[in-house]
Amino acid sequence: MSEEKQAAPLFDAADGRTLAEVALRSITDSTARARGDDFLRILVRDLARALDVTYVIAGRVITLDDGDEGIRTLAVWADQDYLPNMEYSLRHTPCQDVTEQCMCFHASGIQADYPQDTLLVDMKAESYIGMPMVDTEGRTMGILSAIDTKPISEDKRLLALSLLSIFTARGSAELQHQDREQLLEAKVQRRTEALLAAQATLVEQEKMVALGALVAGVAHEVNTPIGVAVTAASTMVSYAEDMLKCVNGERVSRSELQTTAQRLREGAQLIERNLARAADLIGNFKQLAVDQGSEHVTEVALREHALSVVSAHGPELRKVGISVEVDIAADLRTRLDSGRWSQVLSNLLMNAAKHAYPSGGPGKVTLSARRVLEGGVYWLLVEFCDDGVGLTPEVRERLFEPFFTTKRGQGGSGLGMHIVYTIVHQMGGQVAVASTAPADGCRIKLRLPVRDAKA
Repeated sequence: MSEEKQAAPLFDAADGRTLAEVALRSITDSTARARGDDFLRILVRDLARALDVTYVIAGRVITLDDGDEGIRTLAVWADQDYLPNMEYSLRHTPCQDVTEQCMCFHASGIQADYPQDTLLVDMKAESYIGMPMVDTEGRTMGILSAIDTKPISEDKRLLALSLLSIFTARGSAELQHQDREQLLEAKVQRRTEALLAAQATLVEQEKMVALGALVAGVAHEVNTPIGVAVTAASTMVSYAEDMLKCVNGERVSRSELQTTAQRLREGAQLIERNLARAADLIGNFKQLAVDQGSEHVTEVALREHALSVVSAHGPELRKVGISVEVDIAADLRTRLDSGRWSQVLSNLLMNAAKHAYPSGGPGKVTLSARRVLEGGVYWLLVEFCDDGVGLTPEVRERLFEPFFTTKRGQGGSGLGMHIVYTIVHQMGGQVAVASTAPADGCRIKLRLPVRDAKA
């Protein structure tokens, strides 16, 4: 690193004042562009060289696991290199005096003054000078201390006091800056988590709204065949009564019996057809309403599945005059989460219904799928195309962004296509908008990894 290219000790200056000025200028230049821990590492090294001492320590005041106050070193210079950072208790140490916002100076005999401080013994310390790093509210944040294995002279004491008083202020500013950054990061993290939680809630609400609209459409669609069946059943009751009268009469006409029986059979067939239609609609709805929150991977016949989704959305699609062509081979099958795949197709269909034809239909949507081999891996390529008004460059760029909608204030939440993007990526695939002119409508391409039916 460039910091290792600093000059040797500066004790060749003519007098104390010149020495202090040279040392201050040198350390200021070397630390000018450094921030945070880098600043402290350069500072302890250059202070040690300027003061010609063995150790310089910069540390932060902390609370240890046992509840005592301690120091966590942020940078330690020892003779010719950095030492690993460490934690130690303030109890019975000169650093404890420093944290009480006292300048602590011991020209010699530091081990005798603090006999219980074993760290001083390990360091073979003879002299000590330390000053506190105090924040703008008057709280001690840390310490900056110089320790030597020989006594500190009076001239060196004055130089040390000058330099330490200047750089403890700069060090405390760096520590406060670190604290502010940590607080800001924590605040951003909390807000990000809250935003993600709110977004997840809105996505679930969007799914429920879509499901509610689907329920309403299916209910309306089911009412028609059931209504026809009910009407046919009541008519069959009348025909049955006519048959009873005919049978119970004195004379039974063969032609009347045949006519009434034919009417009963036609009524039964009408009921059967309409109840079968209602059953199909309910079955399609049941498939589409699979729990989106659970992983339920099954083998899916893609054409049959797509047709059932289209059928379930029939009322809404017919309302805006959209017809759907499903161009998928009948034998194309793969294993996937059918519930989430239904949600993808559902959102694509509803996006076309809401946005592709602002002036109304008729319109045509084409859904195609094929299996291809790329790079030794099988992929399912799906295209969803409509012949509507298409996408502007801005809309194409932001289509999958959460909360982006061109229907702001008209009931659009901006989550439909974001849900498509999220689900497809959760399934290991990709989704993109094909570049087309607006007059060519909208074309969306999806790629999904093909799972073996036996997997």
